[in-house]
Amino acid sequence: MASESRRSFLAGVGAAAVAGGVLAPEVQAFEPGADAKREVIGGSPIAMFSRAVRFGRMVWVSGVVGNIEGSLKLASPGTEVEFKQALDNLKASVEAAGSSLDKVLKCTCFLVEASDFALFNTVYKRYFPKDPPARSTVVVKELVIPGAKLEIDCVTIV
Repeated sequence: MASESRRSFLAGVGAAAVAGGVLAPEVQAFEPGADAKREVIGGSPIAMFSRAVRFGRMVWVSGVVGNIEGSLKLASPGTEVEFKQALDNLKASVEAAGSSLDKVLKCTCFLVEASDFALFNTVYKRYFPKDPPARSTVVVKELVIPGAKLEIDCVTIV
């Protein structure tokens, strides 16, 4: 098949699929439509930050640490307890936005210590046991909350 014919064929197949609704559920998650509006999800312990922002079916959840909900105090000086609290906080933010952990598409994780990576993976697997979302993990010098060892954010759909 000639290059131009292939392009025409694929363009026609794509147009037919969209018109026929074949791709509609997947496309709708990313195309907000004319009536979509930006909605801020409240509940952040820091007034200048949004807990999450929803636009259409997409939700961007702000970074969370292992703090006790509603305060800036870390849950515990123990690393595993802090990681669990951070993931509990992420789950609470995702749910406040009308979604659930099984709909999370991507997580970005910031660890202060590379040596905590294996322990973090152990805790993370409890929250995402099957078909985990795409993930990036970055080691950083420090986080905004003094003493915090992890910050995690995500993108999800509702």
